[in-house]
Amino acid sequence: MPDSHQLLMFIAAGWLLNLTPGPDVLYIVSNALKSGTRAGIVAGLGITAGCFVHIFAAAVGVGALLATSATAFTVLKWVGAAYLMWMGVRMLLSRPSGDGGSAAALAAAKASADEVATPLSKVFMGGFWTNVLNPKVAIFFLAFVPQFIAPGTENKALAFVLLGVLFNVNAIPVNTGWALAAGWMARRMGAVQRGMHWLDRIAGAMFIGFGLKLAFTDQPSQ
Repeated sequence: MPDSHQLLMFIAAGWLLNLTPGPDVLYIVSNALKSGTRAGIVAGLGITAGCFVHIFAAAVGVGALLATSATAFTVLKWVGAAYLMWMGVRMLLSRPSGDGGSAAALAAAKASADEVATPLSKVFMGGFWTNVLNPKVAIFFLAFVPQFIAPGTENKALAFVLLGVLFNVNAIPVNTGWALAAGWMARRMGAVQRGMHWLDRIAGAMFIGFGLKLAFTDQPSQ
């Protein structure tokens, strides 16, 4: 394991990376805006669970396989891209939940939305698969974590897992912060609530963009 200085650098770098907007942040924020803070937090936990898959897979060599095998990387890349674009198309085609009229109409729309709200289990699994099917996450852990493993470490695989788990656990408060901020905004901004159906369109277009970007990502060179 790294010394205390290196460990603090690792934690700080992880927080900065998790604050950077991307598919994970977008998924958390969109769910929190539509269904409340609780849904955003659950979305973040789903993403965290997906990261654990990449951490343990990279530790046993799957990440190295993705980095060296063009076929393995390409297959997972296209599956992940297709999943992101599928989510984007679903968001683009979703129907508005209210008519954006009076306060009474908004209250009725909110009550109706609460009754048919996306189950938290589905929100969780959506975050899980968004992360698991993105090979860039596996490549990221394979490239980032080993920098903080001392060259003389006897069990590098164990050190990799411990640092990966630390990175992932440290991401939870950041993801929760995104959910809290989005939930606060949704509760206090009437314009956001009235135009909530546009969120799906914007988020959908961005997910399609992330999917296309992933689809045209080249395999990392060694």
